[in-house]
Amino acid sequence: MKITVRYFASIREAIGQGSEPVETNAATLSALRDELIARGGAHAASLARGRAVRMALNQTLSDESATLADGAEVAFFPPVTGG
Repeated sequence: MKITVRYFASIREAIGQGSEPVETNAATLSALRDELIARGGAHAASLARGRAVRMALNQTLSDESATLADGAEVAFFPPVTGG
């Protein structure tokens, strides 16, 4: 399936782009994250397990068990604190 992956804040800076189309067989956000980590380099460093990363599926905050569908938009971003 084809999805759009968007990166925000420090993840966007590390990866060097704000979004990209991705062809994936991942069924969940967790599996997609693992596919992106497997690319190595900046993807692996920014999305590594153990790092605090928030995810949204179609502009709704979601946990890693959320199911992907063709045409979905997935966003990865670091936790945000406010003041």
